[in-house]
Amino acid sequence: MEVMDGQKLPFNFSIERKENGYVMEAYNADEVLSIDEISITGDSVYIKMPVFEGYIAGIFQKNSITGSFIKESLDRVVPFSAVYGDTARFKPGNSENSNITGVWEASFSPGTEDQYIAKGIFTQKDQKVTGTFRTTTGDYRYLEGVMDGDSLKLSKFDGAQVFLFLARVIDSTLQGTFYRGNHYKVPFEAKRNDLYELHNADPLTFIKEGYEKFSFSFPDSEGTKVSIEDEQFKDKVMVVQIMGTWCPNCLDETKFLVNYLEETPNEDVAVVALAFEYAKTEEGAYKGIKRLQERIGVTYPILLAQFGSSDKKTANEKLPMLNHILSYPTTILLDKQGNVRKIYTGFNGPATGEKFIEFRSEFDEFIQSLLAE
Repeated sequence: MEVMDGQKLPFNFSIERKENGYVMEAYNADEVLSIDEISITGDSVYIKMPVFEGYIAGIFQKNSITGSFIKESLDRVVPFSAVYGDTARFKPGNSENSNITGVWEASFSPGTEDQYIAKGIFTQKDQKVTGTFRTTTGDYRYLEGVMDGDSLKLSKFDGAQVFLFLARVIDSTLQGTFYRGNHYKVPFEAKRNDLYELHNADPLTFIKEGYEKFSFSFPDSEGTKVSIEDEQFKDKVMVVQIMGTWCPNCLDETKFLVNYLEETPNEDVAVVALAFEYAKTEEGAYKGIKRLQERIGVTYPILLAQFGSSDKKTANEKLPMLNHILSYPTTILLDKQGNVRKIYTGFNGPATGEKFIEFRSEFDEFIQSLLAE
C-alpha cells in the first residue's frame, strides 16, 4: 500500500485456488485474515474484504498485481501492488540491531491540542518485532515488522485499517511517524517505562444528571423499531454495544460477545448492538450490518442508529442521556431493572494479550453478579 511521503506499507498474503474458487490469507503477527470473495475476469482481479466494505481492485499479470484498495463510502483510494514470491515484509540490513522488547510510554501528536497517549507493548526476536499500541479507548491491533539497526518499521493491513509506523530508536526513546492510509499522519514519541499504565477511560462516559435510565428505539434490518421497553428485554441483564461495522475494535468485541453467548448461554442475558454507520445510504448501512451478522454469526439484534456519518457528536444526539461518546465501541451493562451499572469505553482486543484475558474474566464476573441479584 502506498501511504504518504512516498512511503510504502508492506504486508504478506497468500492466494490458493480451491474447488470453489480462490482463498486469500493476509498475515499480521498472530492474526490470519481469511478472504474468500475473489473474482477474476480476464486480467482483472477483485478482492472483497470479509466483513468491512473495502476491496482491492487490480490488474493481474504473471507475477504481480497492481491496483487500489478502495473504500467507497469514505471516497478513499490507496494504491496497491503485490509481487509473487517476495516473502520479506520489510527488508532489513545486516547491521547490529537495537531491541525494543518491553513496554513504552508513548505520545502521539505531542505538544498539540490533538495529543493523545498510548502504551506500546512489543516483543522482538532477532530482527522481527510484533506487538501493538494501546490507547485509553482501544488498541491498534496486530502490528508486525522489524528492527533494522536503529530503525523500527511496523505495519498492518486488516481489511479496514492501513497502518504504518516508522521510528528511530535512540537510547531508550522512540521518535517516529504514524501513517494511516494516504490521508493521515502524525508524529509520535515514546520512552521505555516497564511500569507504565494507561488511565482507565471507563468512568469518562456516564448517564447525565436528569436522566434516570438508558433508552433507545431504532429500526432493525426489517425496518421494525426495536426499543429497550420491548418484551424481549424485560427483566434481563442487558449488554448494549455502541458500534460500527467499519470498526476493527468493534469487530473484535463482536467476536468476543458472540463467543461469550455461545460459551455461557443464559436466557436472562440479552445483547443488542446500536450501529453508527458511515455508509452513504440506508441500504448500504443495512447491507454492512447483514454482512457482519452472517460472517461472524451474530445472533443478537443489530439496530441501525445512524447512517451517512459515524461522527461521535452526531451519535450523541441519538443517545442524549450519555454525557458523550468517546469511542467505538462503547458498551453499557444494565441490570434487570434497566439501571446502568457499568460502561466500558473502548475495547482492548486479543492483540493486547493479558489485558484482553483480564477483561474476559472481569466481564463474566460482572454479568454473573448482575444475574445473581
